[in-house]
Amino acid sequence: MTAELRTLYPEIEPYASGHLDVGDGHVIYWEKAGTPGAKPAVFLHGGPGGTISPSHRRLFDPKLYDVTLFDQRGCGKSTPNAELAANTTWHLVADIERLRELAGVDKWLVFGGSWGSTLALAYAQKHPERVSELVVRGIYTLTKAELDWYYQFGVSEMFPDKWERFIAPIPEDERHEMMLAYHRRLTSDDKATRLAAAKSWSIWEGETITLLPEPATSDKFEEDEFAYAFARIENHFFVNAGWLEEGQLLRDAHRLHGIPGVIVHGRYDMPCPAKYAWALHKAWGEAEFHLVEGAGHAYSEPGILDRLIRATDRFAGKV
Repeated sequence: MTAELRTLYPEIEPYASGHLDVGDGHVIYWEKAGTPGAKPAVFLHGGPGGTISPSHRRLFDPKLYDVTLFDQRGCGKSTPNAELAANTTWHLVADIERLRELAGVDKWLVFGGSWGSTLALAYAQKHPERVSELVVRGIYTLTKAELDWYYQFGVSEMFPDKWERFIAPIPEDERHEMMLAYHRRLTSDDKATRLAAAKSWSIWEGETITLLPEPATSDKFEEDEFAYAFARIENHFFVNAGWLEEGQLLRDAHRLHGIPGVIVHGRYDMPCPAKYAWALHKAWGEAEFHLVEGAGHAYSEPGILDRLIRATDRFAGKV
């Protein structure tokens, strides 16, 4: 099996990049990589509040794809940093459409993992005519049960040592609503309070997203600049349930009818229980489904990476 696992494509530099004013005071950073005029695709990073990285470009064969990648509102190279105003799921869906128009394509392959899968599903359900194919990994439908599982009770039972560190900054009388308790601190008037909460929030995620410890993945969650935007934006989206109706993404999965797709999910994904990937598979039967054994949440885990590369190769017509 190991010999069959696919690896990332060689690192390539963007052939174009820029900043797009999307209104509301936000300017998003975008870049394009691969071959101009080749198969169009857009990559949606996780978080919310994450950022794109060079390794994300390497999920696509650069000879066959023309990929647009961008930092979502308030994170990465987009400005203003860590801004919460005018920053919702539906603002981001509109931004994807602006980028498609900028790219000058009628439709494109949409690729998203973790929160990126949430955003990809929201975009595809709103604009199905603009999606040629859909590749989603680490499915997160942002229901109350999923949020409670990760931030209230569930993963806490799997990582009691790390959970103890996560709840330590919160007084006992506030721990019954951990997301709201962190929200109060992440939006505090005191910068030191915001940063301390951001690092605690981010480290909890960084240490629980892989099946085995993976410093290359978790270390960035401890960096002040990354943690600050990541935690503020992610918490902002989650306390507002992504501005989605409860169960909306599964309820409206019928809107994906006719879109070829691939769903990839790790069996032991802690942030995103496999139950919801399975439910999406049942609701969107046309999609190829892969529940990867011996894998957690991160796209860099070998079995998950293998399936993602196979998916982008397949949709580019590569044998």
